Amino acid sequence: MQVTPAQRRLAAGLLRLKQLQDNGANILRSKEFPRVEREALIDNGFLAPVIKGWYIASRPDEAEGVTTAWYAFAYEFIRRYCNFRFGDEWCVSADLSVRLHTGDTQLPRQIRILAPKGTNNYLDLPAGHSIFDYRAGNFPARENRAIVSGLQVMTLEHALVRLTDSFFQNHARDAQLGLLSLQDSSELVRQLLEGGYGIQAGRLAGALRACSRPAFADDITSVMRSAGYVVTEYDPFPGLADSVELRQNEQPYATRIRLMWKEMRDVVIAAFPDAPGLPADAETYMKKVKESYVRDAYNSLSIEGYRVSAELIERVSKGNWSPETRKEDQASRDAMAARGYFLAKTAVESSLRRILAGENSGAVALDDHRRWYRELFGPSVDAGILKASDLAGYRGHPVYIRNAQHVPPSPETVRYAMPVLFELLRDEPEASVRAVLGHFIFVFIHPYPDGNGRMGRFLMNAMLASGGYCWTVVELKGRNAYMEALNAASSESNIRPLAEFIAGSVQREQQDGQGALGYDTAAG
Repeated sequence: MQVTPAQRRLAAGLLRLKQLQDNGANILRSKEFPRVEREALIDNGFLAPVIKGWYIASRPDEAEGVTTAWYAFAYEFIRRYCNFRFGDEWCVSADLSVRLHTGDTQLPRQIRILAPKGTNNYLDLPAGHSIFDYRAGNFPARENRAIVSGLQVMTLEHALVRLTDSFFQNHARDAQLGLLSLQDSSELVRQLLEGGYGIQAGRLAGALRACSRPAFADDITSVMRSAGYVVTEYDPFPGLADSVELRQNEQPYATRIRLMWKEMRDVVIAAFPDAPGLPADAETYMKKVKESYVRDAYNSLSIEGYRVSAELIERVSKGNWSPETRKEDQASRDAMAARGYFLAKTAVESSLRRILAGENSGAVALDDHRRWYRELFGPSVDAGILKASDLAGYRGHPVYIRNAQHVPPSPETVRYAMPVLFELLRDEPEASVRAVLGHFIFVFIHPYPDGNGRMGRFLMNAMLASGGYCWTVVELKGRNAYMEALNAASSESNIRPLAEFIAGSVQREQQDGQGALGYDTAAG
């Protein structure tokens, strides 16, 4: 077959794009491609515009309006654009600096850039975001700048002294994390003295005392007052309850999860019906769980975009799926997903029996969740699509969630975050909190390369069982509301929609007669 000129142009553009991406570039300028190659890549969906003359590498199978690539590479664009505009003389604002230092991966709607050559202008970006480049007279010296997530930021101490009251009110969690991350108070005191920041000293002393760091607060007030400054200490947090327990040298993202759990748990409890308690008849409960299999698998797999039918799921569950003898089964991604779901749910049922027997549900989940995952993707290993080593642990590379503003943490951070999640599950007395926050935090961390939604719903149901709530199916018809609720929790720290969505799903299961029978009054 003869290759057309258009195909040759596209092939040449793809080769050039691959070379650039192999060198780590996913944000590209128009001058990096000949016009005909650039146009071929744009027309075929391999490049998408960010602003005039700047493009982002994209996928042709992504629907129009999908923002996954933008959220994946937004900070790379900001870095390249600011380096192009301002050279080395720029950094992000104090509030974004603190958020980046403390592991916040949420892209702000407006990214404020400080630069001596700023123009005080806005630049519109995809998905409703923008840059405002502020002409900074009081630009941080080089020793007060650092690199975090590829961006030039203020050092943590320098950023803390430049925060305003509104940050403590609107981003209390990030402010707490910043203060809890301080190893000692000496650099913070030096920054306050050098800047002559008496008012800021009073605010930071009050904030540190509210975060249970009185020695740091006393150091600030005594040194500043001895230097002749009038320091009026006040608490800038809006009715902040006691902070979470400070863990010596704990990674900030791990502390972030503790704070999220503490802030959200009362909202979950208020939204949920009381736990029925562990069922007296565990076998009847397990019978109901097994009866829900086809409906559960169909909905859970369909939510993730698999095209599965009840017939396929039924065939898989009865052992009539055979990649060795049926070519269509060997080649079918959907069939492998259905088989994996059957194997994984069987493993989860084994965990449920331990929980119904009275074992701590968080400890059981810690013991068993890796086995759930291995079963979920075991058929892909058998088919040669994945290596067995791919299922050996948590992910080793970045992941991005389609159309979500939240970007999951780095692979290194996952290894600090997951033990904290299971510790919180183990110690949490309320089954509803274990179910809702266990599910949410799991997908927030996104510990695996794939399957996080299914794993999160398995974890949710294991925790529901620990309170005697019935196995609950998140139905495909509610997918949009479910995804919006997850996005509200991760992007806006608003757990109420997800708590109400799951509580409503539980209540519908009970009303439809899907719940277990024969409860006692002892919560698991």
